Amino acid sequence: MPDSYIVRFGSTRTVSEFSFKGPPELNRNDAVLVRSKRGVEWGEVLCPATDRTREYLGGDGHVGRILRTADSEAKTKLDEMRLREREVFFGGKEVIREHKLNMNLVDVECIFGGERIVFYYLAEQRVDFRELVKSLARKFHSRIEMRQIGVRDEARLLADYGDCGKPVCCGTHLREMPPVSMKMAKLQKATLDPNKISGRCGRLKCCLRYEYDTYEEH
Repeated sequence: MPDSYIVRFGSTRTVSEFSFKGPPELNRNDAVLVRSKRGVEWGEVLCPATDRTREYLGGDGHVGRILRTADSEAKTKLDEMRLREREVFFGGKEVIREHKLNMNLVDVECIFGGERIVFYYLAEQRVDFRELVKSLARKFHSRIEMRQIGVRDEARLLADYGDCGKPVCCGTHLREMPPVSMKMAKLQKATLDPNKISGRCGRLKCCLRYEYDTYEEH
């Protein structure tokens, strides 16, 4: 039985290796509770960890451990957390307005174990949110983490399906956002209409990169 598995977890769908002391043996798509650096989180098993997966992930090794499979009680708690995230999101936007900060709240993530609440936001310039964090902590009685993101990260958090009809790549298998240029579209004889070659983030689609090296070689 494998002693570690590859698990996708968190709102940003991070993929990492977690140790596990079974039984039972875990299967793909099993819902599990893991302990990461942020606390106890909800995760989804992708596959057993191998040398090949470690090479793909960069050889970081274990980032935590799988505590157990998710039972019905845990699934009920997850539903409750999702409702709380909605309340925290709108409450957080109100606090931001009160502090008159030039930032756009994109999403809120309540860590499953209750260790912290993560606020994801967009801002054109650096924001001094020290007083905001204090206000949020008082309002929601939790440790607060602020994370500034870019437009591609926004798509990773909020987008569901791409024009191809499949889940967006940034929310499934992509660990890093590859640089994509108009040169890649031209070489592949793709349409140059920005509306047709732009992804949910408004930037050029990541998939334009997939076959670029092959086109360039030929």
